[in-house]
Amino acid sequence: QVQLEESGGDLVQPGGSLRLSCAASISFFSIRAMGWYRQTPGKQRDLVAGITSGGNTNYADSVRGRFTISRDNAKNTLYLQMNSLKPEDTAVYYCNTNPVLPRYWGQGTQVTVSS
Repeated sequence: QVQLEESGGDLVQPGGSLRLSCAASISFFSIRAMGWYRQTPGKQRDLVAGITSGGNTNYADSVRGRFTISRDNAKNTLYLQMNSLKPEDTAVYYCNTNPVLPRYWGQGTQVTVSS
């Protein structure tokens, strides 16, 4: 069964914006710390933004000030607002708990930043 399903990825020009969504059907979503991760070919999957159950957030240096993570516990949904996108943000984006639980990896959503 699908437990975490990412959506919202697209092709966007540099400087543009996207909003990613993660629909969660995992148990106890509202009390779990969650994160957005990204991966490019040949590289490891890295955390770009995290949010605790209480709403405290943290960001990778490369995205701080441009990306905003948020959650709607009533809808069991995690979001990532991405602004001022750069070509180096091109990657497949995934959501998962933080720290990750490998069984929760979904298919991810492709974000491509290119002119």
